[in-house]
Amino acid sequence: MHPQTSQRIEQLRSWLVKQDFDALIIPHEDEFLGEYIPEHNERLLWATGFTGSAGAAVITKDKAAIFVDGRYTVQVRKQVPADVFEYRHLHEEPLLEWIKDTLAANSKVAVDPRMHTAQWLKNATITVDGFVSLETITSNPIDLSWANRPEVKVSDVRLMPIDLVGQSSTDKRNEIAKEVAKKNADAALLTQLDSICWLLNVRGLDVSRLPVLLSHAIIHADETVDFFLDPTRLPSDFNQHVGQGVRVHKPEALKSILESLTGKKVLVDSATSNAWISLVLSDARATIIEASDPCLLPKAAKNDTEKAGMKACHIRDGAAMVKFLTWFDAEIEAGNLHDEAVLADKLQGFREEDETLADLSFDTISAAAGNAAMCHYNHENQPEPGKLQMNSLYLVDSGGQYPDGTTDITRTLAVGTPSDDIKQQFTLVLKGHIGLASARFPKGTCGHQLDILARQHLWAQGYDYDHGTGHGVGHFLSVHEGPQRIAKVVNNTALLPGMVLSNEPGYYRADEFGIRIENLELVVEIETKGDFSVLGFESLTRCPIDKRLINVDMLNRPELAWLNNYHQKVWDEVSPLVDCDVKEWLKKATVELSYES
Repeated sequence: MHPQTSQRIEQLRSWLVKQDFDALIIPHEDEFLGEYIPEHNERLLWATGFTGSAGAAVITKDKAAIFVDGRYTVQVRKQVPADVFEYRHLHEEPLLEWIKDTLAANSKVAVDPRMHTAQWLKNATITVDGFVSLETITSNPIDLSWANRPEVKVSDVRLMPIDLVGQSSTDKRNEIAKEVAKKNADAALLTQLDSICWLLNVRGLDVSRLPVLLSHAIIHADETVDFFLDPTRLPSDFNQHVGQGVRVHKPEALKSILESLTGKKVLVDSATSNAWISLVLSDARATIIEASDPCLLPKAAKNDTEKAGMKACHIRDGAAMVKFLTWFDAEIEAGNLHDEAVLADKLQGFREEDETLADLSFDTISAAAGNAAMCHYNHENQPEPGKLQMNSLYLVDSGGQYPDGTTDITRTLAVGTPSDDIKQQFTLVLKGHIGLASARFPKGTCGHQLDILARQHLWAQGYDYDHGTGHGVGHFLSVHEGPQRIAKVVNNTALLPGMVLSNEPGYYRADEFGIRIENLELVVEIETKGDFSVLGFESLTRCPIDKRLINVDMLNRPELAWLNNYHQKVWDEVSPLVDCDVKEWLKKATVELSYES
């Protein structure tokens, strides 16, 4: 029995009875709808005990179900009591279908509109129409019941100088206001935290792993901005920093400012903003114009200063990685097979030697042997971390947040002597990585058109990987930045010079091993003698790829040349930052490979 969970569910059921509802939906979201949720907003965790990053629950008067995807089917059974909750697959048995099958006709389901996108609420209402009704609530029952709720984390507001971001907030607001006017709108609602911080050239650490401030903003066609953040948090030189026209309001003023937009045309991205905002605007008789966040593309296409910063921080990050890899090999040689938590902490310690490090860019994926076959594995969600095993692999996916950029790198490492089978699979993944890194493509090309380059060699042998090949990366912002992406699924955002994307093909064999090779790539213009402009990638990441796992005979000459050129760059740029012992390891790790070797 889990008395605490049972007690909390009974509290929620008591609320259902008092409010005359038949069910309550609890998503793993908060009002900001971001990828990461601050501790004080982890409502799904409070209700269920589930610590995963994606999922939802439904509580009825006599049943409860939790919905997770395939990443969490094992974890959910360890954390969420089966005597309280049914386990359901998020995609195979969607939450709304379960509600329709479980509740009586005309039942009323409570929905907190702050915890769902406007698009979700619209689609969900259509889905359940004729079966049950979705009723929006003004206060969340979990907030009413949550004793000893964690304090809201209030971080320092960091003002980003021009020499780090390359463009003033005034210039950015001028650019975005023109986009708003092009849409024939009077204002645009900004709810994505990284968009707001990018626009105002500010950063914070209100959310772990994401250097943002929990806030909202509205930008008007006249370039002015309403910014919703406790004014007492702002440094005295904030107004001078952002320039004229930024009005700062307490967060609770958002509703009244939205209501003041009566008769105005307001641009809203219903895929990223919460439904409550759209409801308030509709009640105020504002006209909602559906359009993407106008900051997305300008933010994604890095300027020269941002590009220089990304390159600089990747060299320093590479030095931290190389120090870790030197230590890792020495420990294996000494027979010290550490557990995944020790390894993750050691790597973090090497990154923290760089005083500019603000945070990690995500929780480190430290996965030994069979655990690496789960591509989003987290050792902190296990009863105990796994340990390195000889003659197997170790996969580490990690990154840092620095004032001049964001990093994300995955390396797969040999532990002992790799089998010929492992070397074959690793080399197939490497060939795909090189294929994408070497791509040349015309302007207007989208990520899904390039995805096959990373999979072609795996496909030829009957293998594949069940995740995207590349995600966008922000500049000292979100490590997962849209709208650009490289994946099988169609994404009609054309790749632009200055965009940064990951290149991370992989291969996973259940219960045995996992392989992933990830570098970050900068989209650049390539000079040609042809008739039109060509784009390509420049690898930003600076860290050796484990040569012990490569079957050199499987590489063609251009692939081998790419690998040797890449390792030469790693040596040239990272070796000046490390001491003699690490430099000696790096020299061996980057020495030129040939077919004879």
